[in-house]
Amino acid sequence: MVIREEALAAVTGVMPPDIRALWAALDHVPDPEIPVVSVVDLGIVRDLAFEGGVLVARITPTYSGCPATEVIEQDIRTALTARWPGEVRVEVVLSPPWTTDWISAPAREKLASYGIAPPDGSAPVSSRIDVAGISPLRCAAPPCPRCGSRETRLVAQFGSTACKALYRCVACLEPFDYMKPI
Repeated sequence: MVIREEALAAVTGVMPPDIRALWAALDHVPDPEIPVVSVVDLGIVRDLAFEGGVLVARITPTYSGCPATEVIEQDIRTALTARWPGEVRVEVVLSPPWTTDWISAPAREKLASYGIAPPDGSAPVSSRIDVAGISPLRCAAPPCPRCGSRETRLVAQFGSTACKALYRCVACLEPFDYMKPI
């Protein structure tokens, strides 16, 4: 149950900050594995609301087994408790699962500038895929984030983290991570 600010102030004795200010605070919480993008940029933070006097942040990790989930939870809790003196709860929501469609356009640009080729985002990735005989990446070769060449080759299905694959550019010979479309 989401309650109005006045009712929340009556229950807690504290007028809550504008929810937009709390979202803005979370926009400064970096992803621990890719610090050039925030947890908001990546679409990890799904919801932020006051429920019965408690500030609740709902998050979905990029992978259900993501090793950074606990760090993300703690960083979000720290950012919110700095701006809200009441109780803060961070809930992990796994359904529907996170998708690369949730990455913002500015975050895609930041990823490319950082040297990680983001999924192009031109078409949503289907959640129902016949995987018989195809690569789990199910995509055309990503462009090199350094030189832009489309002449890239898959080196390994897993890059620096499970959510990325390792590619090498044929044109400039640089290796780079590719954020797998999910």
